[in-house]
Amino acid sequence: MKRTHNATELDVNSIGQEVILNGWVDTRRDHGGLIFVDLRDRSGLVQVVFSPEVDQNSFHLAEGIRSEYVVAVKGEVRARPAATENPNLKTGKIEVYAVSMEILNKAKTPPFYIEDNIDVDESLRLKYRYLDLRRPEMRDNLILRHKVIKSMRDYLDGQNFVEIETPILTKSSPEGARDYLVPSRVHPGEFFALPQSPQIFKQLLMVSGLEKYFQIARCFRDEDLRADRQPEFTQLDIEMSFIDEDDILQLIEGMMVKVFKDALARDIKNPFPKLTYDEAMLKYGSDRPDLRFDLEITELTDLVKDVEFKVFSSAIAAGGVVRGLNAKTCGSFSRKEIDELVKIATDNGAKGLAWIIVAEDELKSPIIKFFTPEHTKAIIEALEAQPGDLLLFSADNENVVAKVLGILRLEIAKRLSLINEEELNFCWLIDFPLLEFDPDESRFVAVHHPFTSPKEEDIELLKTNPAKCKARAYDLILNGVEIGGGSIRIHQKDLQEKMFKTLNLGSKEIKDKFGYMLDAFEYGAPPHGGVAFGIDRLVMIMTNRPSIRDVIAFPKTQNANCLMTAAPSEVSPKQLRELQLRTRDK
Repeated sequence: MKRTHNATELDVNSIGQEVILNGWVDTRRDHGGLIFVDLRDRSGLVQVVFSPEVDQNSFHLAEGIRSEYVVAVKGEVRARPAATENPNLKTGKIEVYAVSMEILNKAKTPPFYIEDNIDVDESLRLKYRYLDLRRPEMRDNLILRHKVIKSMRDYLDGQNFVEIETPILTKSSPEGARDYLVPSRVHPGEFFALPQSPQIFKQLLMVSGLEKYFQIARCFRDEDLRADRQPEFTQLDIEMSFIDEDDILQLIEGMMVKVFKDALARDIKNPFPKLTYDEAMLKYGSDRPDLRFDLEITELTDLVKDVEFKVFSSAIAAGGVVRGLNAKTCGSFSRKEIDELVKIATDNGAKGLAWIIVAEDELKSPIIKFFTPEHTKAIIEALEAQPGDLLLFSADNENVVAKVLGILRLEIAKRLSLINEEELNFCWLIDFPLLEFDPDESRFVAVHHPFTSPKEEDIELLKTNPAKCKARAYDLILNGVEIGGGSIRIHQKDLQEKMFKTLNLGSKEIKDKFGYMLDAFEYGAPPHGGVAFGIDRLVMIMTNRPSIRDVIAFPKTQNANCLMTAAPSEVSPKQLRELQLRTRDK
């Protein structure tokens, strides 16, 4: 009873053939004289008919089978009667009349239905993930993921890249998220770290002269989780020598065109537009702007610097800014709806949210009395306001204002249904800050990572004004989600040491953590740069799923647990003794 065909390989051209199918019982319907079974394998469904007139033994066996039994069926492909054809099924014009059947394995009743769009708690799905993956939509997600990765490999192979694996057990050198640590048995008291990325190794591969590297890399970060994060994730990792930013951007745009065509049969237009970091933060309040709709934020600081409204004037006096957002057609919002927007603003760090409703012949707002007619006219013109609009204002330091209005921009777009869910909107974000000051650590930290090169004209600012340094970095944004990012790297030892010292790392710490990398730079490191793509996140967008857990075979929960295997778990005292470790009582 070895399989001769997959279910959906059968069609009207197969009529009259004897076939053997292997799979799971999807549904069973007993119509008295006939038993109908939808047999499911990875390819899909086909209807099998059990008739006592064709074979008594298989008919009696079919009387006892249930959903999810694993069976092998031999039968003849026949055309369905015209009135019973199923246009919703790929095999809807044919059926298989069984002449024999073997039950390969019985099955308990599943804890949820094996079908799409089930309303069941995610924790139950994760506990029985092997059943969840039988559902067509989950199966299709993983098959699409396979197509995406294959397309990436084919494209890069055609561009003369070499796929190289880098170590999973490596040295801990945290500069960002926390490392996952692995104790060494043969070196008591010492630890490996699981890689947060292959960053240093791929740069060393450039020093080695391989010039073009890529890897489908497993990476690990011990950080707080959310819908688009996991403690372990998969990224496409790329590095190239003797290139500049434009070379990488063109390479990646070509790859995106191929990936979307191969996996989804969708045509993507390129080149992608570019936005500077400063422009994105000003206009959209985000370094990953969703450009599927307009609603730009407007700078108003100079226009309102003389108003008597203390919320504005005090923010400006403290070095802050005032910006506005025209929520088109939202002037009809009730006071309750406006109060909901105010709460969103305060929940995200604002001290409040000023607003003006533009009516046909008047402006409605508690702040109008503080403005002269000249100020009011200038604000209306700057925001291009029309009757029926709702104007929203935020006044605070630049970071708070950008965050608040960026979030309100997205909220307004959702409420007005401005987002076309079918649209694919790519853009590059460039000219990031190289560093940012961390008040908790009282030092500068790298915005991306400490191996990102500053722009050549900004190198001297590392000593005099690090906050003003711009990075040779770039992120690719798709529909408001960062799907990849990279940079041109530092390839000279003296500049890399200068960068480490700007980050307040001491000479001994630099040598202990990165000495082997700096040593390599003394043996002829070429100019190089690269990029990495979050495959989980990209496939999540391509499948229009709300969480990356839906596109990973065996994901963790938001608490970094595996409900199916009950990991993480305690280990035996013997294992701890071998590692010379002792745990504290919880």
